[in-house]
Amino acid sequence: MEINQFVRFVKNVVAIDDQDLLLVKSKCRQKVVPKGKLLLKCGQVANQYYFIVSGGLRFYYETEGQENTTWVCFKDDFFTEISSLHPQKPTRFNIEAIEKTELIIIDKKDMDFLYAHLSSWEEFGRKIWEGTTSRMVNQLLNFQTLTAQERYLQFLKNSELVQKIPVKQLATILGITPNALSRIRKNIG
Repeated sequence: MEINQFVRFVKNVVAIDDQDLLLVKSKCRQKVVPKGKLLLKCGQVANQYYFIVSGGLRFYYETEGQENTTWVCFKDDFFTEISSLHPQKPTRFNIEAIEKTELIIIDKKDMDFLYAHLSSWEEFGRKIWEGTTSRMVNQLLNFQTLTAQERYLQFLKNSELVQKIPVKQLATILGITPNALSRIRKNIG
């Protein structure tokens, strides 16, 4: 695994000096999650931030025995399960590796320390969460304003997403049944 990939990612988000970067790197650890393994289970409390070096993860919840995928993350995504981490309440989601996934992990206590001591890291966090919030607002707006076919065409722009997750999971992200997704795929040919 390569911590330098994470360093490049950070430097693309904010200007950070080498001394501060050393402190950030000292708070990082690496982990490999095998395909199909849960990184976080429904009912656990999130206590970590993640950067994906390679691979992919999906957020899903279960209702009436069905898995509903709500979010997927791939290489160069920095994230956490914020609805659990910030209030320190049990998560409603499972986070599962959809393929072998290499991660850089920063514990919440270390992230809080970095926020308190490095203005560049505080800026990094602000920019990451602004970007995440923007993507979530766009996803919500797409659900309210686009047809299922239009949402699918939007997802086709992210070829990694379409190639790496099964049709059933893609359908739940789009808020439709796998049969409806099959019909849409046939229509656009």
